[in-house]
Amino acid sequence: MVLEHLQLLHFKNHEDSDLTFGAEVNCLLGDNGSGKTNVLDAVHYLCHTKSYFNPIDGQNIAHGKQHMLIQGIFARHDQQEKVSCAVERGVKKVFRRNEKAYDRLADHVGRFPAVMIAPADAVLIQEGSETRRRWIDSVISQFDREYLSQLMAYNKALNQRNTLLRYFAENRRWDAEALEPWDAQLFPLAVAIRAKRAEFVELFVPGFLETYREITNGAETVSVRYLTEVGTTDEAVHQQWNEAQNDDRRLRRTTRGIHKDDLAFDLGEHPIKKFGSQGQQKSFLIALRLSQLAYIEQATGVKPILLLDDIFDKIDDKRVKALMRWVTAGEFGQVFITDTDLGRIPGMFRETGANVRVYEVNSGTVREADEVASNPLPSKHGAQ
Repeated sequence: MVLEHLQLLHFKNHEDSDLTFGAEVNCLLGDNGSGKTNVLDAVHYLCHTKSYFNPIDGQNIAHGKQHMLIQGIFARHDQQEKVSCAVERGVKKVFRRNEKAYDRLADHVGRFPAVMIAPADAVLIQEGSETRRRWIDSVISQFDREYLSQLMAYNKALNQRNTLLRYFAENRRWDAEALEPWDAQLFPLAVAIRAKRAEFVELFVPGFLETYREITNGAETVSVRYLTEVGTTDEAVHQQWNEAQNDDRRLRRTTRGIHKDDLAFDLGEHPIKKFGSQGQQKSFLIALRLSQLAYIEQATGVKPILLLDDIFDKIDDKRVKALMRWVTAGEFGQVFITDTDLGRIPGMFRETGANVRVYEVNSGTVREADEVASNPLPSKHGAQ
């Protein structure tokens, strides 16, 4: 799968950008704040129906404008497909594929897979379990629509159960029977979701470990483990929730279930959050994302787009060069990468023999390198 064309209108600092991309490596180069990351985020929008960095659509509209448009043309399975996202202040977002609007955004998930690697990924290690659950859910949902439906149904029923628990507390009453209809929905969903998460981690980890070894030359040993207290049968879950009934009443929320699951990220025998250096954590996250990309391709038969944002942040050149070799080894599809240095990453990629197209980004304006050479954009880079 390849994104051939991208048009941005009033998206963040891009007033009106019209871009054509290469099928292999596309380097977006410019100063911090120039708008290069916004191009990657626009690609993420088209693939995932939302921004990677800011989920509030209205805040991605250019300052002083009333609407924004992101539009792209993909080559997928030897066919061209047009995808667009239109957002107007105070109006529901409209997402279209081949000019037909979606009734449910969930129907678009997984059709045009893309994986972002960015400094913001650090939250997967540094923040709480909810962040890691969102990650595992987003990956599985890319190739398993039944899982996405089960997850949405679980969250809806869980919200209703929690609303009922709050109502009981506020009115100083308790009615266990009133919870039973929601429990009857939640138990089988919890068992099914738990099984799919466990299966995913079991299949995912070997590829992740191999990728991490490739990037780090086997410098450290890492692991990923699935943590859950959910039983493997409806009966087991029912018993667990009965045992938690007093906690549910006291805390006014459902204290057991797959919404409490987590992933353990370890360096050796210790949490990488506490014992890993910044470089080790960044290598861990890069390996996690690259393995995510490979897993989705295996599950769907489509090579996801790889979006690499500022990968030099907290990672040494040796590991970056190993990543460049890994990315261009023939196993990946289209790649978009940003950097503040005009020559560093293009040079690394060209050493690998990859087909590279270079763009300079300045104040929301994007120009290909050939155009810049003949008519340079004003830039703080000077003669760099």
